[in-house]
Amino acid sequence: MPNIKSAKKRVLVTEKKTAQNKALKSALKTQIKKFLAAVNAGDKETAGKLYPETVSAIDSACSKGLLHKNNAANKKAKLSKKLAAIA
Repeated sequence: MPNIKSAKKRVLVTEKKTAQNKALKSALKTQIKKFLAAVNAGDKETAGKLYPETVSAIDSACSKGLLHKNNAANKKAKLSKKLAAIA
């Protein structure tokens, strides 16, 4: 445990940010799983509705620094490919 006041604060801030990042990443994964479940079920209508929400979640995670921009682009490309395959 740190002794210096600023180091103690950094520990607290890091714990808080880690919890926020973990929650956001978990929500992103859940959103992607929902979309993929709709695609695997062959439900075009639900997948069509979930696609913009999922892309928005990926963009949001990218802007917050949870995903690298290329990783986000890769995920979006894969999802759009899957959506096009069932449409």
